[in-house]
Amino acid sequence: MIQSSPDELAAEAAWFGTAADALPDDAADSVLIGRIWDPLVEGPSPVVVRDGEVIDISAEFPTVRDICELPEPAAVISGLDGRHVGGFGDVLANTGAADRDRTRPWLLAPVDLQALKAAGVTFAVSMIERVIEERAGGDMALAADIRRRMLAGVGADLHDLSPGSEEAARLKTLLVAEGVWSQYLEVGIGPDAEIFTKGQILSAVGTAVPVGVLAASTWNNPEPEVSLIVQSSGRIVGATLANDVNLRDVEGRSALLLPMAKDNNASCALGPLIRLFDDRFDLEQVRGLVVRLDIEGEDGFHLEAVSEMAQMSRDPEALVRQLIGPHHHYPDGAVLMLGTMFAPIQDRDHPGEGFTHKTGDVVRISSPALGTLVNRVRHAEDCAPWGFGVRDLMGNLMKRGLL
Repeated sequence: MIQSSPDELAAEAAWFGTAADALPDDAADSVLIGRIWDPLVEGPSPVVVRDGEVIDISAEFPTVRDICELPEPAAVISGLDGRHVGGFGDVLANTGAADRDRTRPWLLAPVDLQALKAAGVTFAVSMIERVIEERAGGDMALAADIRRRMLAGVGADLHDLSPGSEEAARLKTLLVAEGVWSQYLEVGIGPDAEIFTKGQILSAVGTAVPVGVLAASTWNNPEPEVSLIVQSSGRIVGATLANDVNLRDVEGRSALLLPMAKDNNASCALGPLIRLFDDRFDLEQVRGLVVRLDIEGEDGFHLEAVSEMAQMSRDPEALVRQLIGPHHHYPDGAVLMLGTMFAPIQDRDHPGEGFTHKTGDVVRISSPALGTLVNRVRHAEDCAPWGFGVRDLMGNLMKRGLL
């Protein structure tokens, strides 16, 4: 077991926070799983975090996918023991350390073989911002003027609409007549949700590491979200936090550029851990979660916002039904990011230009039941390259005798 030195405990209180910050408020009553990179086996291992300790359970479950496909994941994991790796605070500290000790374990994104999927335009505020992006063509100054005029004409009660309803259809007709129609309105209030691929399997990053925005992007933002862990059967078995990093200038130029706006190196962050559903935490609690966003810039800029899951215009289960079913299968399950109501318009540098990231920004996404996901913004081109794919994972597990 890893022992903490005083210097290491001090490092735990660095920019990425402490173990207490990262874990749920009721961690002692939570079933928490994740992944570490273990230098002893030169590969990733699923772990349980229990009583502040990290426990390797790869001998029983080689992948997180295997855990999440169990009939009752939380019941099995809550009674499972394994090899004790060390304190969660020590592993977290090593994860975020500038001079990471590569002979000791560090945290990874808490999923592995699951598909990385995301739902867009699931909040009314988000929908309005997407319309503004499109009409502004990526121009922040023009967006400010459009935003003022559109909010005056549309009002602030769109979150009361049920997508696909007769009322939503009538509103769409009205907006089309007013010349404000957008493809974003179709997925915002129409019968079919926008569900897209956020990244490739194994490409997500975890907490206490950089997230990436393209160097060429001049208008971008985090998207603080709750993510559901979905079995291949479509059953929801857990949740985690996510940062669905978005390039607003790219998507604003054309919705067909969504893959470029969304899927870049280190642009999908998940974690810090998965909380499995049990009798203390389930989908009903997810529906009521409040997700907090804090951004601290090296220039002294500070932004705070909240995203209330209760204001979603589409229910999480309805989104999962559109993701997976007879029409589409995911044999290894999926992670589904549920969207955000966060649409940053607070000016950062110049009046009317709104918010955009700068390198060095520290982004904290938190919810008491799920803990805190913390990342520092860098250019995607400068983040550690994604180099460990499915073939590497299978080879490593075979080498360890786990397949």
